Amino acid sequence: MRIWLDGALRDVDDATVSVLDHGLTVGDGVFETLKAERGRAFALTRHLERLTRSARGLGLPDPDLDEVRRACAAVLEAEPVDHGRLRITYTGGVAPLGSDRGDAGTTLIAAVAASPRRPDTTAVITVPFVRNERSAVAGLKTTSYAENVVALAAAHRAGASEALLANTVGRLCEGTGSNVFVVLDGELHTPPLESGCLPGITRALVVDWAGAKETDLPLEALEQAEEVFLTSSLRDAQAVVRLDGRDIATGPGPVTAEVMRIFEVKAGADIDP
Repeated sequence: MRIWLDGALRDVDDATVSVLDHGLTVGDGVFETLKAERGRAFALTRHLERLTRSARGLGLPDPDLDEVRRACAAVLEAEPVDHGRLRITYTGGVAPLGSDRGDAGTTLIAAVAASPRRPDTTAVITVPFVRNERSAVAGLKTTSYAENVVALAAAHRAGASEALLANTVGRLCEGTGSNVFVVLDGELHTPPLESGCLPGITRALVVDWAGAKETDLPLEALEQAEEVFLTSSLRDAQAVVRLDGRDIATGPGPVTAEVMRIFEVKAGADIDP
């Protein structure tokens, strides 16, 4: 594997950062995960725009997007996977121990690795942990992912691929690494950004392409829904057929299936929508 680190491609064993990097010591960093197919990154412009928004939200300098594009192109050329995960990480760089930032400059990393294509259906659970919609980092894609690690581990122990969370007032929010959509009375809904959910790239495309409504919903909407599906960069749209150990479907429902079809057609026609 070849890794882009601070301006150059390096062998994986040589791609090392300081133990004092703020992204390591306090999670002071942001990242993006993109779908890579046949050496090309999907929706790169949208991901770079969100990377910048997340960096600004943390108070980090704007990333040099020309360098980020060069980094992505370099690792994709070095690792031309048929289907994979392209990860961009941007941190506060070397800093003193503690929350104060240093002045050594930021750290930029890009890497790509093969990843299996997702199945059309999956199982999820709900967890008692919540998203804080009033957090200083609500809606930012930061490297402070410990909450997601804990929730996702709970999902895996239950034989599920994802855990869904409410926010602090009991409204449906998101998954640990996905957005959630539900079909109620034949209409497609997803929680609004005010719920504290991440402004997912795939989420935004499904809202635009399939006409989903952004609706404030209780967590219980999952139990009332005729269909439930997840979206993320590597899932695209994926139907939920099992919720909290209970079968809720045998496959993608008609609305979900249509969303999957629309997404495949439109994404196939434009690599950078």
